[in-house]
Amino acid sequence: MAFDYKKEYKEFYMPKAKPEIVDIPVMNYLAVRGSGDPNPEGSDYQQAIGLLYGVAYTIKMSKKSGYQMEGFFDYVVPPLEGFWQQEGIKGMNYSRKDAFQWIALIRLPDFVSEEDFRWAVQEAERKKKQDFSRVEFLTVEEGLCVQCMHNGPYDDEPATVALMDAYIAKQGYVNDINEKRMHHEIYLSDARRTAPEKLKTVIRHPIRKGE
Repeated sequence: MAFDYKKEYKEFYMPKAKPEIVDIPVMNYLAVRGSGDPNPEGSDYQQAIGLLYGVAYTIKMSKKSGYQMEGFFDYVVPPLEGFWQQEGIKGMNYSRKDAFQWIALIRLPDFVSEEDFRWAVQEAERKKKQDFSRVEFLTVEEGLCVQCMHNGPYDDEPATVALMDAYIAKQGYVNDINEKRMHHEIYLSDARRTAPEKLKTVIRHPIRKGE
C-alpha cells in the first residue's frame, strides 16, 4: 500500500478544528513563487500548480521511466500547500487578493535528493515539452507554530485565525509572521470539485514566546 503522508503524520495534516501548538521539522518541497490573485481562470497561481504537479508526478512515477532513486518507496503525492503574505499589510487582508505574494508547494519525500529533483525537472520538460524552470527545491524549517483546521470558504479564514491568536495569547506566545515565516495553508480539498462550505484547510502560523 502506498505511503500516505496525511495518514502517517496526522499531527501535521489532520489537526482538529481547535488551535494547537506544534513543532514542525525540516521538510523539503517542490515550490513555485509568484504574486497576484490566485482565483482567475488561467492565473499565474493556477499555472504554478500545474508546474508543481507535473514535477511531483514525474518523481512519483520515476521507477517506470527506469530512473532509480535511492530509498524510493511508493507514496501518495502529498497535498498542495501555500505560503502567503502581502507587502505592507500586517496579517492578511482577504479583500486585497491582488496584493498576494505566494509560494505554492508540494512536500517531497525525504529520499528525493536535489540531483533527483533536477532529473525530474528535465524529464518533465522532455515529456511535456514545457518549461519547468520555475520549479525549485525548497527546504523549510518552520519550527514552533500554531495550527487549526479551517472548515469552510477561504474568505472565512479570519474567524479561525482569531481563534488561533486568542489561544496562543493564553499560552504565552505571540504571532511571529514575517518575511521569512509566513501564513501557511494546506489544502485537503480540491476547490474545483468541493463546495465552499465543505472545504478543509489547515491554517498554520509561526509563533514565538511572548516578552
